[in-house]
Amino acid sequence: MQKLPIMNRRPYCPGSRATVGIGFVTGMLSGFDRTGSSTDGVLREVEIAKSQLHNPEAHIALPRYAALYRRVSEALADEGFALFSRPLKPGSFEFLCRAVLSAPTLGEALERTARGLGLLLDDLAVQVEADEDSARLVIAQVRSLPVNEAGRVFAFEWLLRLIHGLAAWLVARPLALDSVIFPYPRPTHAADYARIFSPHCDFGGTQLEARFARHLLDLPLRRDEAALQAYLQEAPASITTLYQGDRALALHVRDALKAALPEIRPLPDLARALFMSPRTLHRRLEEEGSSYRAIRDGLRRDLAVEWLTKSERPLQQIAAELGFADAAAFYRAFSAWTGVGPRAYRLRERG
Repeated sequence: MQKLPIMNRRPYCPGSRATVGIGFVTGMLSGFDRTGSSTDGVLREVEIAKSQLHNPEAHIALPRYAALYRRVSEALADEGFALFSRPLKPGSFEFLCRAVLSAPTLGEALERTARGLGLLLDDLAVQVEADEDSARLVIAQVRSLPVNEAGRVFAFEWLLRLIHGLAAWLVARPLALDSVIFPYPRPTHAADYARIFSPHCDFGGTQLEARFARHLLDLPLRRDEAALQAYLQEAPASITTLYQGDRALALHVRDALKAALPEIRPLPDLARALFMSPRTLHRRLEEEGSSYRAIRDGLRRDLAVEWLTKSERPLQQIAAELGFADAAAFYRAFSAWTGVGPRAYRLRERG
């Protein structure tokens, strides 16, 4: 199995400049090929250039991705994006939420979620397993999906985010996944997986297995009918986009790092500013599914992408403003993040 290095995982907020790899977009759009529909209209509405779909290193702004999610679902009249043998008719997600809302614990809610999805989906089966130390959410493919490989990859990505996001909302707290094994080779957009799913992701399994702490199954649900009504105004797009809005500490650390640039504030310094020990800061970020290094690298990558594509800053200046010792260090880091050097990335994006 291929091991995914720890990368950035940060929360979404409406004004953020977070970006998302184009692989999540092409996967979401794969159902259009199956239905024979054109993607031109929805892409134009959310201002995503069609040429970007053919550039594996391309990234788009997160708010555009969120808008695309809703428009694709509406255009296809399918909350499952035409990825599955049967469409998920509008209202399917609300049905699932109402089926689990009265559960006494998260464990029971996940069991009900698995049974509910069994009624809605013929292609993927969900199970919840537990032993004394850990629990696992298992998603297994039981029949061939009627889409291409990009669509198959997105189907697993989407379903895991759907279940994970719903679970976190039900208990009103972040739920860190200790590790995830995905049943396909490492995709081109895998660098984003650590900030979406877990810092520890593997590929090439026989089924998807998301492992988390056993005690989380005993958490009580903290939502009621009134909360559900408000939630459904934005869901499922609000929870199945790529970043959760409940990681306040990670966002605070990101903002502090950005304000300090070109200086790179070390973790102990940030901990003192937040009136906690470095160990406590590390632990709380880990509980939010993030890390100091992940937030730092993600901030630098997003700013580098923005400045390379939207400004005339020389590479040496970008390197200095992001706190790199020299242009060579910036080149190595950017190549690791995107698979291509910064100069080549700028030329390609400006095409």
